[in-house]
Amino acid sequence: MNSGTVAGLWLRLLLLPLLHSRFTQQELPACKPILTPQWVISAFAVVSIIFVPIGVASLLASRDVVEIVYRYDSDCVPASWASDKLAYIQNPNISKTCTRTLTVPKRMKSPIYVYYQLDNFYQNHRRYVKSRNDWQLRDASKANDTSGCDPEDAAGGNPIVPCGLIAWSLFNDTYRFTVSNSNLPVNKKGISWKSDRDHKFGKDVYPRNFQNGTVIGGAKLNSSIPLSEQEDLIVWMRTAALPTFRKLYGKIEVDLQANQTITVTIENYYNTYEFGGKKKLVLSTASWLGGKNDFLGLAYLIVGGLCFFLAAVFTIIYLVKPRKLGDPTYLSWNRNPGGH
Repeated sequence: MNSGTVAGLWLRLLLLPLLHSRFTQQELPACKPILTPQWVISAFAVVSIIFVPIGVASLLASRDVVEIVYRYDSDCVPASWASDKLAYIQNPNISKTCTRTLTVPKRMKSPIYVYYQLDNFYQNHRRYVKSRNDWQLRDASKANDTSGCDPEDAAGGNPIVPCGLIAWSLFNDTYRFTVSNSNLPVNKKGISWKSDRDHKFGKDVYPRNFQNGTVIGGAKLNSSIPLSEQEDLIVWMRTAALPTFRKLYGKIEVDLQANQTITVTIENYYNTYEFGGKKKLVLSTASWLGGKNDFLGLAYLIVGGLCFFLAAVFTIIYLVKPRKLGDPTYLSWNRNPGGH
């Protein structure tokens, strides 16, 4: 008997108890709940009792959020250029400054979050999402590594930092706010994720050979500030999953009273006209649940209401036409003794 045969026998002897154990033979004690009418009714009732209050609380929290949404991509185009908006945005000799007034509908408690919203902008496009180099963003020694950044990888034969389509298309509209002729400062610190600032964008990585903020492309970057402190870029580089999205622009840290008038000066530079996109300025407060979104509350209410309805229906059926559990008279051969 050779060594291989001996090893095989020992292996079989070791595995034999395992193969014939109660676990592998599925002989362990088991409990299978019987779904009696009482259990089903109770389950639906418990779900409705839990979900309905959560839905009401979520909906009330969403309704407490005060939000101002203003679409300006069309409104900020001069009437003489209304028929050719693309030529307007691409002409560097035309002023892009637009001043509008907004009225506060209800008291807005600080902090008031300032967002820009883009519609019909597909940041989730496969080529767009991949057009970046994360090593270059966080490590100064990788500044020459522009792999994956095509077509925005080099300028005049020199590597672009940060490279790629995402950085190149950085949003470059700006907003200034005044109330009663007093400047309303917007705090742009802390608008990005701390984990992104600490781990994804290097403290020793500085912009190089980046675009100059012309009509082609997006915003320009300050070459003397490291990427970890360029929070507008960090916010923009976290790509959105849907074609309509909001990104945080800054925070207003004073309260605004009802019926106050806010004067907004918009620098309308970002070209969304070429692909039929929309631009909106959003001012919003926040609740314990976040921003204004009725979906979560409505979802809880619908599920809770449906469970309550089913619990009521099953209760009525059980009371009107009760049925004894395990009654053999309901078996087909007992109901049709002749086999028909």
